[in-house]
Amino acid sequence: MAIFLYGTLRHLPLLAIVLGRDPGPNLREATLHDHAVHWAAGQSFPMIQPENGAQAQGLLLDGLTTDDQARLDFYEGGFGYQLRPVTVQTGQGAAEALVYFPDPGLRVPAAPWDLQDWVARDGAIALGAATEVMERMGHNSAQEVARIFPAIRARAWARIMGARGAPTTVRRDARREDIEISPRPTGFDGFFRVKHFDLRHRTFSGGQSNWFQRETFVAFDAALVLPYDPETDQVLLIEQLRYGPIWRDDPVPWTLEPIAGLVDAGEPPADTARREAVEEAGLQLGDLQRMFAGYPSPGYSSEHFHCFLGICDLGKPLAENSGLDDENEDIRSHILPFERALALIDSGEITAMPLTAMLLWLARHRDHLRASA
Repeated sequence: MAIFLYGTLRHLPLLAIVLGRDPGPNLREATLHDHAVHWAAGQSFPMIQPENGAQAQGLLLDGLTTDDQARLDFYEGGFGYQLRPVTVQTGQGAAEALVYFPDPGLRVPAAPWDLQDWVARDGAIALGAATEVMERMGHNSAQEVARIFPAIRARAWARIMGARGAPTTVRRDARREDIEISPRPTGFDGFFRVKHFDLRHRTFSGGQSNWFQRETFVAFDAALVLPYDPETDQVLLIEQLRYGPIWRDDPVPWTLEPIAGLVDAGEPPADTARREAVEEAGLQLGDLQRMFAGYPSPGYSSEHFHCFLGICDLGKPLAENSGLDDENEDIRSHILPFERALALIDSGEITAMPLTAMLLWLARHRDHLRASA
């Protein structure tokens, strides 16, 4: 049976990733009458539903192999979409087809959906996410993939931002062929990923290194913000339990940190910083200044931090304890004079290196900020 594609799989690069092959000539335009395609509310994909007088435009895909069908079912199944039979109209007349409909009551329709609008807004992220999703076929169930799909999309967005690069006035101006990577089948694929691979690269002397093995923790981009009140010369630090120190046998695994959070797919890091300030400290930020961005542990992790200074009023009463229950956050806020916070670096009580770097950045720019407040 042919399948009528009405949504994101009409984007041929995405369809090729899901099928694992070029879709080839087995596609033709088709229309499903008395149906409409809308954004699924709060989601990055559309849904289809009956609507008298409407017309859902799409593509009819036939000539499917058993493997094709399995790959499509895996990609769609985790989101509660099931195949149902319909009759569509093509240039050659009526044709029987199957359509992926959302389970009844699962999705709420929002605005009408437009393919080109979606491609412009989300297409690149969708391609990156689909690549990871299909890599998981045979290792994870569709439902397991659906549970971590926001993380998969955030990782795709991190790769897009990473591809923008950074200046090379001192560093090597590298070329793609400078590095060869051969992935190994071992590793770990969950909310986080650990990649095991062989690598060789061009050396500084112009030669080629030997092949060697490494592992990399494939994480996300994060936005960090240090709230600062230049009128009172105070900063806000948060305190929470952290799991890394637990597994290092640190007797006090509660750390002082800047406000921080993972950058959602398509979200500008500055927007993440503002959102996290509300979630973690109940704090509305004013002017947001970019400090710096970079890798906290480039030797083994893809994690990348976007660091900001958030100008705010710390004279207003704030809740001492905050955080999101559904993320198991238990966060305490500390409003400290800047000099007191800086002294915690020398005493060793600040153990989170990003906070150290951000406080030292503020020490360098503080006089200017206070003078212009």
